[in-house]
Amino acid sequence: MDNSITKKKKETILYPLFFYLLAILVNLLLNRLVHFFGLPLFVDNAGTLLAAILGGYLPGIVVGYLTNLVNMTADPTNAYYAVLSTLIAACGTFFGSRGYFKKFGKLLLTIPVFALIGGALGSILTYLMYGFGMGEGISAPFARALLERGALTVFQAQMISDLAIDLVDKAVTVIIVFFVLKLIPERIKPKLQFTGWCQTPMSKEERADALNSNKGRFSLRTRIICIISLIMVFVAFVTTTISFLLYKNFSVKQYTNTGISVAKLEASVINGDRVEDYLEQGEQAEGYLEVKHQLEEIKGTSPDIEYMYVYQIRDDGCYVVFDLDTEEVEGAKPGELVEFDESFAPYIPDLLAGNEIEPIITDDTYGWLLTYYYPVFDSKGKCVCYAAADIQMEEVTLNGINFLTRVGSLFLGFFILILVFCVWIADYHLIYPISAMTLSAQKFAYDSEEARDVSVARLQNLNIHTEDEIENLYRALSKTIAETVGYIEEVQEKGDALAKMQNGLIYVLADLVESRDQNTGDHVRKTAAYVRLILKRMKEEGVYQEQLSDEYITDVANSAPLHDVGKIKVSDAILNKPGRLTDEEFEIMKSHTTEGSKIIDSAMALVSDSSYLKEAKNLATYHHEKWDGSGYPCGLSKEEIPLSARIMAIADVFDALVSKRSYKKPFTIEQAMDIIKDGAGKHFDPKLAQLFLDSEEEVRKIAYEHEKMISEREEKSE
Repeated sequence: MDNSITKKKKETILYPLFFYLLAILVNLLLNRLVHFFGLPLFVDNAGTLLAAILGGYLPGIVVGYLTNLVNMTADPTNAYYAVLSTLIAACGTFFGSRGYFKKFGKLLLTIPVFALIGGALGSILTYLMYGFGMGEGISAPFARALLERGALTVFQAQMISDLAIDLVDKAVTVIIVFFVLKLIPERIKPKLQFTGWCQTPMSKEERADALNSNKGRFSLRTRIICIISLIMVFVAFVTTTISFLLYKNFSVKQYTNTGISVAKLEASVINGDRVEDYLEQGEQAEGYLEVKHQLEEIKGTSPDIEYMYVYQIRDDGCYVVFDLDTEEVEGAKPGELVEFDESFAPYIPDLLAGNEIEPIITDDTYGWLLTYYYPVFDSKGKCVCYAAADIQMEEVTLNGINFLTRVGSLFLGFFILILVFCVWIADYHLIYPISAMTLSAQKFAYDSEEARDVSVARLQNLNIHTEDEIENLYRALSKTIAETVGYIEEVQEKGDALAKMQNGLIYVLADLVESRDQNTGDHVRKTAAYVRLILKRMKEEGVYQEQLSDEYITDVANSAPLHDVGKIKVSDAILNKPGRLTDEEFEIMKSHTTEGSKIIDSAMALVSDSSYLKEAKNLATYHHEKWDGSGYPCGLSKEEIPLSARIMAIADVFDALVSKRSYKKPFTIEQAMDIIKDGAGKHFDPKLAQLFLDSEEEVRKIAYEHEKMISEREEKSE
């Protein structure tokens, strides 16, 4: 027993885990191999696709994600591209579940999808994180060649080259996967699925039914996915927003410190006593060019500095002392007047007074800038000018986008991994067990003892063992249903006993009536048998099928013996008169139909479930009505006559014809059948009469068996 359990654990857990570790190794080895041979490919998703196709969403995504984490040890930027691997794994599982990797033609359709993920999305991700430069990546030579033609931007050239390289890469990858799948034996493939069954495993069709059972409604599985997604998105939004604000504040503070340091260093190389000479003589002034050169060296120490200059602040504006050239803008000449920007208006009084001011962030003539003014003093301590440094703040935005992209990429990859893991847990520990119980309950059948036994066994064979509230629910459900089935069988047994008692009482009552009529002799039993025969033939031939429910057939057959119950109200003298009745006596005899109706009405008033008595009333009241309307007591015709009464009319007349009476000899069956045939469409329903005529052999059998029983009973009484 222990050995079998250990073997089962190996097959369900260890073997798949070993395969997925091997898949990660395949990703790493193939990637190193193409690099070793200098091929412009990656081939780092073959193992991911194998795990996804054979194992499902969770194994495929885990393999892809872990591959990027392992590669991160060589290049940390690989962590940002884990999201692409998870998307490729998800698509691989989707295509694999629909048989795309079984036929080479369908396989080719997957290549563009994988290339769009790895090439196009990867290219956009790279752009948002780093911007496009012509680096030394695999696609760089191709991108440079496209760019040299002059028709494309750097972004377009890099995008096209990345997509082209990835098309070839993914084509090689899927072809490798296709042939590896062919080499794996079919009997091994099911063992590589990573499952977490906490019950008897469900078939593929049953799993599909379980996941689609609430189609068109907000299913529990959908709610779990939505809740997890909302929580993770909310957490990601909050943490990313906080991180971005902290990052932005840090960047601004860093730029501010840089601007202050550069402005102070700038001020330290300027001789305040020579500023007037610099303004008047410009580059001709002694030492001007040497100071300018020093300022240029200071500017070169920080790539963040956009503009660097020295202004003397006067009432009418800023007079240039030094203004260094940039690649785009030529610096102003010494002594030139630069008007104040509107954003500087609040600071002019302090600047005129020679006070130090806080760094200023403006968006004016020269763009979005962080500016710091540091005063330069002469030997007398008078502020003669300001050394200023401008830092381009657009870099903060670009760096912020890069930061958000990296954080978003890391989060999205991790989000997909966590979401799939949570859904996997929910499926095996919640959705499948609940769905299995639901499907079992929906298929539960109570109509027979065998069906009930099969249904109970089906539920018990689910063997749900989640070790939580779901298992408690399953055990309670199993116990309740098993006990309910036991109660049903007990009630059914009692119901059967009551039904037998009811039928027995009906026959006792019928016998009491019949015992007063010396002419009838087992009439109720024979007519009941003929009624059952006609009902059976009606069901076989589909005659009046819309009325022939199982309940209706049972009610008519069981209540047939009560058709003459009204005779209890007819006197013995009339009931047992050996000769023909007078008109007055016949009218009294005819009253047994209405009297029977009254008796059964009284019984119906005392019984809550009186469906069978309803047909008993129809039989007792209308069994002497005729198809052509010449019968009694109401003169009904055709289908106005209740169906049960039309059936009884044939059985009653036929038995009266073939039975011996004190006032007549019995007719032969042939003679009686001829009379029934002649009465079709006049006395009898023609459809029912034909069914009776076609059943002559069975009619003979019933008549013979009952005559035999009567003879045996008479012999015993003698």
